[in-house]
Amino acid sequence: MEKVAWRVEGMDCNTCALHIHKYLEKKGMQAVKVNYATGHVSFENPGTEKENTLATGIQDLGYEVVEHKREKIRNLWFKSHLQRFWFCFPFTALLMSHMIPGLHLHWLMNHWVQLGLTLPVYAVGMGYFGRSAWKSLRNRMPNMNVLIAIGATAAFVYSLYGSLTGQPEKYLFYETAATILTLVFLGNYLEEASIGSTQRELNKLVRSQKVMANMIAFDDQHQEQLFTVENTALHVGDLILIKSGEQVPIDCKILWGEVHANESILTGESAPIRKEKKDFLIGGSLITDGTVKAQVTAIGEDTILANIIQLVKQAQGEKPPIQQLADRISAVFIPVVLGIATLTFTLTWIIRGEFADALLNSIAVLVIACPCAMGLATPAAIAVGLGRAARNGILFRNATSLELFKSIRKVVFDKTGTLTTGKFEIAQYKIEQAERMEEVDFKKIAYSLEKYSNHPIALCIQQQWKSPDEIRWKSIEEVKGLGMKAIDAEGRTYIAGSYKAAAELTKDSDHNVYIIRDGKLLGWIDVRNQIRPEAKSVIEHLHARGIETVLLSGDRQSKCDVLAKELGIDTVIAEQTPEQKLEKIGTWSAQTPTAMVGDGINDAPALAKATIGISLNEASQIAMQTAQVVLMNKGLKNLPMALGLGRHTFLTIQQNLFWAFAYNIVAIPVAAFGYLEPTWGALIMGMSDVVLAINSVRLFVKKVY
Repeated sequence: MEKVAWRVEGMDCNTCALHIHKYLEKKGMQAVKVNYATGHVSFENPGTEKENTLATGIQDLGYEVVEHKREKIRNLWFKSHLQRFWFCFPFTALLMSHMIPGLHLHWLMNHWVQLGLTLPVYAVGMGYFGRSAWKSLRNRMPNMNVLIAIGATAAFVYSLYGSLTGQPEKYLFYETAATILTLVFLGNYLEEASIGSTQRELNKLVRSQKVMANMIAFDDQHQEQLFTVENTALHVGDLILIKSGEQVPIDCKILWGEVHANESILTGESAPIRKEKKDFLIGGSLITDGTVKAQVTAIGEDTILANIIQLVKQAQGEKPPIQQLADRISAVFIPVVLGIATLTFTLTWIIRGEFADALLNSIAVLVIACPCAMGLATPAAIAVGLGRAARNGILFRNATSLELFKSIRKVVFDKTGTLTTGKFEIAQYKIEQAERMEEVDFKKIAYSLEKYSNHPIALCIQQQWKSPDEIRWKSIEEVKGLGMKAIDAEGRTYIAGSYKAAAELTKDSDHNVYIIRDGKLLGWIDVRNQIRPEAKSVIEHLHARGIETVLLSGDRQSKCDVLAKELGIDTVIAEQTPEQKLEKIGTWSAQTPTAMVGDGINDAPALAKATIGISLNEASQIAMQTAQVVLMNKGLKNLPMALGLGRHTFLTIQQNLFWAFAYNIVAIPVAAFGYLEPTWGALIMGMSDVVLAINSVRLFVKKVY
């Protein structure tokens, strides 16, 4: 099944998005997602329709598919709402000049002059609103532009009737028609600009995808040659040179050299990270110092940055449950408004007996009604929330996760790789008193033995007890299942191994490494997983929010108890199999909204079962694919921000929906009773969307945790 992603222009409100959604579903498309705020449309094509046919169908609805855009004559004149506004503004300003105190341009009161000034504005307005309205009515899917077109046309035709019948003084509403169209163009531009600002964080990521790269090639003499090319021209396996101050052009692996890289564009962590031979560099990160030669490992859609951008776009197209109410109302909103406008016209004419008053009141109802605000309430907030999250190294796979965060009351942690780094550190050690050995000598023996092993515990001892005065062994070998065995120049035998090597020397089997010399126990060493430095503060933050914490691990009970006590975790459940983890997460999630944080293959089922599954970016691939949220900062540091963004994004959506519903509930009756002129209605209608967009944009700077 082919996945299709388009950008569609011309969507003015959520009703437009619903029409495109219904059309694509009617044509048999699956997994349809339409986001009018961002203009993104995606769906799965089972092969029943050709893309060109679908694009033509959407264009017949009154919208433009950018990937299949047909050049039209009108695009040669006006390409944006701002251009249309500035064209209409001078004519409308002259028509409205009589409102300026002290300015008396009597010739402007001539109805033929007003008709001449209104015609260009009306032509441009109908070229956009009228064409879109006609197409939507023809397809029995009326959109927002129907209201604007009917309102402006009613005022224009009414005035034209007065001019042609010789009684203009009774029918002079040319300025109303021109002002409605001009101010709606202005409002649409402001809405577009406001919505565009919600995309700025994602746009930063998109812009960072296309940069120049120093490609290394070899001439016929096998001498290196440098060529400057765009990173889109690179292929997997190509060699590139990256110098200090340059942006990493594409995902690559270091072959030579070492650098410090700032990966804040992806992880939110501004502190440079040291990278050396065999380390990977992420495209889009910045080299702060050093020079490396590297080999390209991924291009195009396979790069980490491209996957992140695609993930965010998909999430922005998702609709959280709270959006469903707005969608249901938007679907019937326009027919209801047309009915209210007709009723307003009829009752006002009957009660007041004034046709002009009835017409103005009904036009005001048409113009003031704003389904855009209801449609914009959710996608604008979602776009900002996801954009800020992506900029700080938090990836949401769907918008539903943002909403679900508001109700999380329990967070369950895996141990190894989640609360700990997966690396070892020496916890404690003991030297047997009978041997009367100095501490420095004990450490030297342990280091000298473990230096020749690649076991994780051995590497830990190497790093922490490194000694310049190491023992020179006559022979040394690694015995499988036992440990390191060596003989020194004097013929003494040393062993650094597991309890198996010391079973005949002690009954204490709880330690990791036993050091033995000539069959006598010198001492033992215990190691533990390094606790993530941010783990304790994250746990404290959750407790401050009234969230219960649980340690759910397959490790031994004693080790889990020690870790939980040090971090202050509420509940410990240890020695669990993946099946038992899955069962417990399922039970908890059914009782209360539960988040699971894990990183291993054995965590994948539990991550999928939890209300929200959260994975770390260095986790196993299956864990990352299963989780709804991925923390890209190589740790738990951004977990509080993820929780906070979820809560505050939902709060912003609630505020937006309240404003949108309150606006229409108040504005439509005010217009119907004649307390709001169509001119002010057009301006207020446009500004209502701007208010919602501004409220959403606050999420960029708002403190969320």
